Amino acid sequence: MPVSLKGRHLLTLKDYTSEEMHYLLNLAMDLKAKKRAGIQGTLLERKNICLIFEKTSTRTRCAFEVAAFDEGASVTFLTNSQMGKKESVEDTAKVLGRFYDGIEFRGFKQETVDALAKYSGVPVWNGLTDMYHPTQILADFLTIKEHVAKPLNKVKFVYAGDARNNMGNSLMIGAVKMGMHFVALAPKALWPSEALVAEMNAVAAETGGTIELSESIDAVKGADVIYTDVWVSMGEEHLFAERIKQLMPYQVNKAMLDATANPDVIFMHCLPAFHDLETTVGQEVAKNHGITEMEVTDEVFRSKHSVVFDEAENRMHTIKAVMVATIGNL
Repeated sequence: MPVSLKGRHLLTLKDYTSEEMHYLLNLAMDLKAKKRAGIQGTLLERKNICLIFEKTSTRTRCAFEVAAFDEGASVTFLTNSQMGKKESVEDTAKVLGRFYDGIEFRGFKQETVDALAKYSGVPVWNGLTDMYHPTQILADFLTIKEHVAKPLNKVKFVYAGDARNNMGNSLMIGAVKMGMHFVALAPKALWPSEALVAEMNAVAAETGGTIELSESIDAVKGADVIYTDVWVSMGEEHLFAERIKQLMPYQVNKAMLDATANPDVIFMHCLPAFHDLETTVGQEVAKNHGITEMEVTDEVFRSKHSVVFDEAENRMHTIKAVMVATIGNL
């Protein structure tokens, strides 16, 4: 049967099948080719989209706005609503659902985006919460398709860092859905929850995927992808000292890439990355903790293995695919 995602939310990739994810990636590739060819889109014409942001953003906001404009939609960027202050999330959702065809939410709690989906009556897309970041994972997998010369279900994917944060959770879910060999490389205290691992192992039994949890750098051998993320999320800056102590052994550096024994291994990061001292945060960490690079070295970040800016661009194409598939004029 043809895949149809009309009217669907995207709250977590748990809710999407492998077939549906492949459909979104193929649609994103088609839309990317159309944009590269300079073809003006009309698939979101006369659609109105609301972007709700509790957390600051560069890629998520820009990707949603440009993707919407490319296909003819109008966008409202909302950061100063009364949601959760003078008006409940439920009431806000019911109001916005009368105005808009789709709603994106980027914020602190998964419960908020779930409530927007429950009460708005229109498709809701998760632009990042404390638990999941599904639009990022779609961009990541599109990037892998473009740079790794093997099908996704043959890819060995290593995530080095805090493997129980929103990116660790989402990458494991997505990788298993696509049949990949997923490695969470982290100290045991930062492994994904046992409940989520058990849930995804059940999925892996159907897709052929594999989940490996490891504290040993030897686990990177044969990797096609080395992926990392910042060690401290927004709102958790008080944890820098603890995270640096825990995760410095898992910093992505040349030695780690060499240990893969794969000359074509690619490096990925959802950005922003603390690889130098060109940020206020980087300078503060250097002053307070004595290190000049965190989750990835500048050498790796700027190396031939790094595809981070292709990955960032692909946010726009995969987000466009999600909006077109769920509310578009297909």
